Amino acid sequence: MVPVMSARRAATRHLQRGLALLYEDRDILVVDKPAGLLTMGTDSEKTRTAYFILTNYVRKGHSKSRNRIFIVHRLDRETSGILIFAKTIEAKLYLQQHWDTTEKKYLAVVHGRMKKETEIISTYLAENKANLVYRTSDMSKGRLSRTAYRVLKQTKDVALLEVDLLTGRKHQIRVHLADIGHPVVGDTKYGKENRGYRHLALHAHSLSFTHPVTGERLTFKTEAPVYVNQLVGNLESRPSRFIHDQSNSDDTL
Repeated sequence: MVPVMSARRAATRHLQRGLALLYEDRDILVVDKPAGLLTMGTDSEKTRTAYFILTNYVRKGHSKSRNRIFIVHRLDRETSGILIFAKTIEAKLYLQQHWDTTEKKYLAVVHGRMKKETEIISTYLAENKANLVYRTSDMSKGRLSRTAYRVLKQTKDVALLEVDLLTGRKHQIRVHLADIGHPVVGDTKYGKENRGYRHLALHAHSLSFTHPVTGERLTFKTEAPVYVNQLVGNLESRPSRFIHDQSNSDDTL
C-alpha cells in the first residue's frame, strides 16, 4: 500500500541573528538562514555564523557539552534560505552521499526581460586564483554544471525565476544567470553593476531530501523574503512546512 502523505506546518523557533529553526529531530536540524549570515566560520569571523549559533543551541549553553552538529552543505553569506545540519557523523555522511537525490529550488530576481519562459543552462565551470567562478570550454579544468529555471513573474525591468539547481557548484546560479545576460539583482561580484540594490535577490526556498535514518522523504518550503516582494510585488504565501509518511515518523525533540 502506498503510504498516506500529509502536510502540516513545522514549528518555527527563532534563534539568534534572524536564524529560524524549522525542524529538529534526533538526527538533523533544518533552518532558514537570513541573508548576511555565514554558514560556517572563516579566518576573520568565527561566531556570527549559523554553525556557531546552532552549536550553542544543541549544547544548551553548556560549553563543555559533547553535543555537536555537522555541516552538510552551505549557502553563500548573502544568499538566504534553507540549510540542513546533521547531529551525527553518520547522518552527515548519508546526506552528502545521497546529495544527488536532493531537490534544491531557489527564487532569484534577475535584471531584464527574459526571452525564454524555461531553460536549462549547461556549461563547464572553473574557479581562478581570485576565487571567481567562470565558464570554460576546457573540460579538464571545469566541472559540468546544470541549472534549470522557469519564469514566475516578469516586470518591466526584472524577472522572478524559480531555479532548480541540478548540480551544486560554487556560485553556479549567479554565474549561469549572469552568463545569459540576466545577473541576479544585487550581485556585485558577477553582476555588471550594483544599481543601488542592498540585497542579493537569491533565496533557497525549497529543499526535498530523504531522511538519513527513517528513509522518509521530507520537503521544506519557505516564504519569499520581503525584499523579493518589494522587487516584484507580493507573491502567494509559501509557509514553512514538511511532508512525510506519518505512519513511520519519530517525534520531534
